Amino acid sequence: MQEGKVTQCIGEPTEPTNIVIFGAGGDLTKRKLIPALVKMLRCGLLHTDCKIIGVLKGRTREVWLEALHQGINQYAPELPMDAQQWQEFTTRFKMVSGDLESDQTYLDLSEALESLEGRTNAMFYCAIPPNWYTTVAAGLHKQGLALETEGFRRVVIEKPFGMDLETARQLNHDLQELLNESQIYRIDHYLGKESVQNLLVYRFANSILEPLWNRNFIDHIQISAAESIGIEYRANYYEKSGALRDMIQSHLMQVMTLVAMEPPVEFTADAVRDEKIKVLRAVRQIETSSVPHQTVAAQYGSGTVNDEKTKAYVAEDGVSPDSVSETFAAVRLHIDNWRWQGVPFILWTGKRLPKRVSEIVIRFRKPPFNLFDTHANPPIANSLVFRLHPDEGIFLRMNAKMPGLTTDTKRMVMRAPYSEDGADVSDAYEVLLHDVLTGDATLFSRADEVEKSWSIIEPILNAWKDRISVVRYRAGTWDIPEMDALFENCVGGWHKPS
Repeated sequence: MQEGKVTQCIGEPTEPTNIVIFGAGGDLTKRKLIPALVKMLRCGLLHTDCKIIGVLKGRTREVWLEALHQGINQYAPELPMDAQQWQEFTTRFKMVSGDLESDQTYLDLSEALESLEGRTNAMFYCAIPPNWYTTVAAGLHKQGLALETEGFRRVVIEKPFGMDLETARQLNHDLQELLNESQIYRIDHYLGKESVQNLLVYRFANSILEPLWNRNFIDHIQISAAESIGIEYRANYYEKSGALRDMIQSHLMQVMTLVAMEPPVEFTADAVRDEKIKVLRAVRQIETSSVPHQTVAAQYGSGTVNDEKTKAYVAEDGVSPDSVSETFAAVRLHIDNWRWQGVPFILWTGKRLPKRVSEIVIRFRKPPFNLFDTHANPPIANSLVFRLHPDEGIFLRMNAKMPGLTTDTKRMVMRAPYSEDGADVSDAYEVLLHDVLTGDATLFSRADEVEKSWSIIEPILNAWKDRISVVRYRAGTWDIPEMDALFENCVGGWHKPS
């Protein structure tokens, strides 16, 4: 397939596979999955014999494919495809029309799977609401589609993996009754970002960092995901979820494990995930009485973002006027182990903030004695910032002498961009789809990780569930009540991305 721009990709080629997408007519398929598969095919990471089987109902094949083509043009304009190129690509497509609760749907799917080079490999991607995961797994199990007798069978599910500890345990139990744990790929697109993965390389391939990566030199760590957008079309989900469930329990806590984990004995899925779960097990349990002091919850009001006036969360379509769902959440955690004792990990996320930016900020301790503290511009705390999005890279903030006859100091920022000379950075879904197809589960959450992360925030959820009000912040500002208090005794205080 030669259409469009071809990008040089480095990675293990996949085996010929039946790529089955449940919910193939949905937004995720159109925005992310199909563009990722197109790009993987162009750069040689997807085997040319792979088949794409969409499971959906209520549409003809022609209408479905036209919607996918429009999705490519709208959401991936860097992958232009004219009518002839699209026609060539769609020769790989099949459609199975049916209800997810119907046995006939899975019988038709069984007939649609093709033997490719002597193996009937299949990846089943659940691009559907989480309440359908068990239904699909049961349908696959009943028709023998999960049996790995003629090739691998892998099932991909998207977060949320439950809405609390109880439902997460139930989901894991139900799926493990029908599938082997090794067949379940709990996808977290945040871990698919190349900049997040590069964190492991920065940590474990550079000896200069290891001596500093502990309580002796680090004062605290901030992990953040700020967004300038509101809830957009997700009111129904966000009213039930809120920022704590949506971002902190999943994405940011996973990033925290990569920051805090010990070096694994080898770079394999089990070895990496074993070290991640050790971090989660070491997180100090939050007492109910401590929730007001270790957490922040707030909701955006009206304001101005990017020079546009925006309405308050409670005025958004589909949101209750008296809603207390938080659109900003922050948690101060402690990891009780040898390396991190006494080092706060502060995770925060919010919508309708001044800009969209995700960072990991390593804030170092102050020198035990500083000669320049008495001068007009006191030295700032040193920080190592891992920018995850946008402008991925590393920023080291240090002190330097100001030009002139004094020894006054100024901040100096050393920048090391992740991608130079316009080099292409793979989208998270390209990375994760490739990992599923090659059987690499390193970046996917294991059942015990999911349950432990829920248990960490369970006391917060319990403390918040009966609240009758929530503080508000003005959209487009960093004026979040209680954030300064959350950073009490932290060198340098709250780092507001710039």
